[in-house]
Amino acid sequence: MNQLKGLPEDETAEEILTKYIKAGKVASMVRSEAVKKVRIGASLLEVATFVEQRIVEEGCKPAFPVNISLNSDAAHATPKKDDTSVFGEDVVKIDIGTHFDGYIGDTAVTVDLAGKDDLVKSSKDALESAIKILHAGINTKEIGELIEEIILSYGYKPVSNLTGHGLMQYFAHTPPSIPNVKVEHGVVLEEGDIIAIEPFASDGAGKVTDGHLKEIYHLVGEKPIRHPVVRKVFSQIAEYKTLPFAKRWLTGTRIDFALLQLEKAGIVSGYPVLRDVDGGLVSQAEHTVIITENGCEVLTK
Repeated sequence: MNQLKGLPEDETAEEILTKYIKAGKVASMVRSEAVKKVRIGASLLEVATFVEQRIVEEGCKPAFPVNISLNSDAAHATPKKDDTSVFGEDVVKIDIGTHFDGYIGDTAVTVDLAGKDDLVKSSKDALESAIKILHAGINTKEIGELIEEIILSYGYKPVSNLTGHGLMQYFAHTPPSIPNVKVEHGVVLEEGDIIAIEPFASDGAGKVTDGHLKEIYHLVGEKPIRHPVVRKVFSQIAEYKTLPFAKRWLTGTRIDFALLQLEKAGIVSGYPVLRDVDGGLVSQAEHTVIITENGCEVLTK
């Protein structure tokens, strides 16, 4: 790899690539370990805690709270601090983000506890097929068209309003958008682009909408804060920089009150859980890759 996109001035491409590789390896390792923990009767909170602790033990930090999204929930679900939920006969999406000095590895897998093997295969096959066609000069509309074709061939719908995305230091979602369906216009990928390919398949509407629950937030700006309780909560949030954080990561009293005030002031923004419009089951697969001249390097394989 002779170039990377969006380099800080004080780091070389080799130094940054090493950090991406570290984040990717840890994400892959923890993903494999997490899959073994997902079984009927197991605690969602215990799995989430295990994932996030293992990331730290392996020398990285979570790039976002682990998403554990069940059935028609597609993304942005993570357990509450006092969550007592356990896995049942569910379609379980585990979405893991790691970072090393802000450089991110983003990966996801679907664990089938519901006997929906083909639904899970459809998103996995779409991901693997998309990776095979990647190279510098490809237009993202070709990726979306192939992903849609693969998922439709299984009899399911790609989720049209969820996409893959770019990655940059301390930013988990940046341009370019990587569509999961055929689009009229795309973006040409260049050598050194770092992207997450992220197909979602649904046996419902193939489109998601915002739910009511929010357990994940991110910092969007800074303003003067007068209330001492809110200031105390904000001081914890600041350490996550621009990366998402979980409400359950915060300590102290009146957390809900503080987050509400920060959200009203435009200082933080929440991520509602995204659900299939028709309540259909959703599967997901994801890898982080770096585009090379003639292909790509999968960092989270």
